[in-house]
Amino acid sequence: MTTNLRIATYNLQKCIGMDMRRRPDRSMQVIDALQADLVVLQEVDKRLPPRPAALPHDLIETHGWQALPFGQPGGSLGWHGNAMLIRDGLNPLHTSRLDLPGLEPRGAILAEFETTIGPLRVIGVHLGLIRRFRLMQLMAITRELRRRPVMPTLIAGDFNEWGPKAALDAATPGLDFADPGHSFPAPRPVAALDSFAHSSDLRVLRSGIHRARPAASASDHLPAWAEFTPA
Repeated sequence: MTTNLRIATYNLQKCIGMDMRRRPDRSMQVIDALQADLVVLQEVDKRLPPRPAALPHDLIETHGWQALPFGQPGGSLGWHGNAMLIRDGLNPLHTSRLDLPGLEPRGAILAEFETTIGPLRVIGVHLGLIRRFRLMQLMAITRELRRRPVMPTLIAGDFNEWGPKAALDAATPGLDFADPGHSFPAPRPVAALDSFAHSSDLRVLRSGIHRARPAASASDHLPAWAEFTPA
């Protein structure tokens, strides 16, 4: 039985690289190189309605991934730009989406799985640019968690927090942050915007930032990854 699960988070910037070219094939190359079981994505759809997918559905399937459904409209891949891709071996049991408070329209996605390390709940986020609203959004998520059955849980995504994650502790009781490293801006990272918060029944074996080519040119964010095992 596998004793760890590799999960990654990646802000695609709508598949537009630092060269200002939209290259979904390049984004897919980076995703494949992560060697993850599950990848949480942000900015996966184009900005204007009907918000078509920037990362085409057929490209995802050709590369052996499954995009989880979150009831998105039209050809969108995600909910408020958030999406999840999984490999074989993860059995999705439930998916839902959460509206989040804030000045800008924001939402989160939630999926529960049976995995090789046991039951697991994953929440994908792209939090607001203003800390006050980031805290409000995380508090809305933790309130939702209290309404749900206890389960090993992690939040993955772009937290948009430039300072230490301790600034978010008050809004994430019972959760600890991993420290994969600096992920933004991709050519010369100085901020750890992309990360994971996890419940105490999960342990981080190792984590890091994926820097192999073409990651530094495929988006303005580098992907973050972490390997989890039961605590």
